[in-house]
Amino acid sequence: MKNKSLITVLMTVYNGERFIEKAIKSVLNQTYTNFKFLIIDNKSIDNTKIIIKSFQDNRIKLIELENNIGQTAALNKGLGLINTKYVARIDADDICLPERIEKQINYLDKNV
Repeated sequence: MKNKSLITVLMTVYNGERFIEKAIKSVLNQTYTNFKFLIIDNKSIDNTKIIIKSFQDNRIKLIELENNIGQTAALNKGLGLINTKYVARIDADDICLPERIEKQINYLDKNV
């Protein structure tokens, strides 16, 4: 039985086709693998959703908003859907180093 995820990676995106693939790959290629990955698409009108949906990884959950509500509101919507102990934020144009999540969980578990 797989352990319950301790952390959700939260990303919001609007028209991020230029960077989104590399950002997603950097999250999926973490040394710590037991996480959820919640992506909130803020009504993108480019190929962002197509790129996200091309990833066949059960850790990814895509929420497609009906209207562009802005990044802050989209983040708050995502936070309301998360039920893990920790949340890691990433923007659609960020790249995570491979040990990011592992190091952050280890630090938080020892210091919180």
